[in-house]
Amino acid sequence: MVARNLITDVPGLQVGNADDAKLASGVTAIIFDEPAVASGDVRGGAPGTREMDLLQPDETLERIDAIVLSGGSAFGLDAPGGVQAALREQGRGFAVGNVRVPIVPGAILFDLLNGGDKDWGRFAPYRDLGFAAARNAGVAFALGSAGAGFGATTVNLKGGLGSASAQTRDGAIVGAIVAVNAVGSTVVGDGPHFWAAPFEQDGEFGGRGVAAPLPRDALAMRLKGGARENTTIALVATDASLTKAQAKRLAVVAHDGLARAIYPVHTPFDGDIVFAAATGARPLAPSRHAFAELGALAANVLARAVARAVYEATALPFPGALPSWKDRFGK
Repeated sequence: MVARNLITDVPGLQVGNADDAKLASGVTAIIFDEPAVASGDVRGGAPGTREMDLLQPDETLERIDAIVLSGGSAFGLDAPGGVQAALREQGRGFAVGNVRVPIVPGAILFDLLNGGDKDWGRFAPYRDLGFAAARNAGVAFALGSAGAGFGATTVNLKGGLGSASAQTRDGAIVGAIVAVNAVGSTVVGDGPHFWAAPFEQDGEFGGRGVAAPLPRDALAMRLKGGARENTTIALVATDASLTKAQAKRLAVVAHDGLARAIYPVHTPFDGDIVFAAATGARPLAPSRHAFAELGALAANVLARAVARAVYEATALPFPGALPSWKDRFGK
């Protein structure tokens, strides 16, 4: 585990959160110091995205300025516009003549029925939340019920925002950030043990270890009642230099982290998306296995980030709100 155990251990990026307790929703912005090579991969059946087509390896533009994770379902697709506005004020963006266009892909999760006040009038607040998140960006940021994870839930526990990081044997750093709002569960059955337990480092999500023996009903389907109230959205990032095609492959492999940490995952009711970005600060090691190791580690850190999201969350203060992991198992 490296310095902060956050995605900001990857040099060249910062993270900002903005959320609204009355709204019970929020936005997380990942801002790159310099444009980063990026791609992404969709595995859930109900995604909501902005600029996703642009990230495919066969499309022309290779680098982006930021990535946004947002609550609010389709309304949250306004959030990247707020981040774009903040970056434009800084003179950031793709140069087209004398105009600069910040490139800001994003993805959303559904948190509209979590008890918060969504009667916002004519225009949703997500553009302003995106602007605030960009302004709040730094290397330290809150986990759990914060940013895009503020209003997130799972089938049986409060969801949230999680992050983790690691380093390859060759020195490349890889980190993950994730907003967990899954239709399924991050814990085994009704107990305290996380599915991601085999990958835990230094007790980062409670140190309860692996459920042994596995409860008889561990694989029984536990699905959130609202079939469309879901989606887990994430970014994995590295300081290694990657091509856009390699970034795409990194996103594909990193989805294994969701599969290790959430059961079930990638359902027709989730819009599960993983972005991948490379700041390019260090050359990828020449070893033929260097990229394979990077992908394996990306999946591991994403699994850990998922568990940390739930472990660090606090319950929403509304009648009938789901308990947090610490409410149920913290003692």
